[in-house]
Amino acid sequence: MKKVLIADDSALVRKQLTEIIATLGFEIETARNGAEAVQKATDTQYDVITMDINMPIMDGLTAVEKIMAVRPTPILMISSLTTESAEITIEALELGAIDYIAKPGTMNVGKSENRDDILQKIQILSRISPRRLRIATRRPLQRERPVRVRESARLERSGTGEDVTKILLIGASTGGPGLIEQICRSLPKGFPYAVCIVQHMPEQFTAAFATRLDKVSTLPVVEAKDHMELSNGLVYIARGGVHLHFAKKVTGKIVIREEKNKNSRFFQPSADEMFESALKVFSGDQITAVLLTGIGDDGANGMVKIKKAGGFTIGESEETATVYGMPREAYERGGVSQQLPFPKIIRTLQTLR
Repeated sequence: MKKVLIADDSALVRKQLTEIIATLGFEIETARNGAEAVQKATDTQYDVITMDINMPIMDGLTAVEKIMAVRPTPILMISSLTTESAEITIEALELGAIDYIAKPGTMNVGKSENRDDILQKIQILSRISPRRLRIATRRPLQRERPVRVRESARLERSGTGEDVTKILLIGASTGGPGLIEQICRSLPKGFPYAVCIVQHMPEQFTAAFATRLDKVSTLPVVEAKDHMELSNGLVYIARGGVHLHFAKKVTGKIVIREEKNKNSRFFQPSADEMFESALKVFSGDQITAVLLTGIGDDGANGMVKIKKAGGFTIGESEETATVYGMPREAYERGGVSQQLPFPKIIRTLQTLR
């Protein structure tokens, strides 16, 4: 029987989550704070741990770090949709947590879509073997980088003035934030592509994600905005709640256009929307597309279209993918030029010219 540990200082939230997860037939235990969660996780191998952020004695962020160091376990963060919680949740994902859900106290758990989201994520995470869990090599974040902040703001306003003739597109979902951080750390200065990334996140999270990445990335990282001009050597994180599209101005410059219509996509932003829109302003041979770990099939059809148009497509292999869903669909539909484990994906991207 699968085992789940619910760590939360709120008795109400523990009760709500227990009632929801119990419908899966899983064995459930609870912890009232991070210290208790670490103790239980050290003694028992759980299939999933849900982790609140703000708890007494030991907070959720510290608990995630300790658990992933001694007994790696799929961890699902419980986060409210506030700026502060978003920043902490992003840090938890960098420390090894796999995904997050909205805190039940901030939503109507009676709604079927909320229950379905919790149940789907618990089921998916419960299938992840602890040996698949990887913690990105972390260097201390530079808390103050005024030069980079000014540089990013300047590029965001005006771009470099160079025409973008090559673009790197990356799509990721569950398990993706840590991999994206590693990519941003590894791309060399003077990288001759504009880089656009769709990571499935709500609007409150993508700004915090871009800000954190900018602190560790070799290249400037910004959250994408409508009408922003693409620039070589700059990383754009698609904003949550809108699709990232592209358009060409009469001057020939490529700009980002935000599409608010969901277009029947499950995720917004969607990797498929970004991939397919890129083909309207770039020729296939100007595009390199990468699809990383994630639930579902977002990005698979777009990868097929880019490959058919002459683009270079890379799918993460089952060997390293935390959730081998999106890249598997792309591979099985014939949309992958090369299927590679993540370390080889990084090396391949570093050699793009």
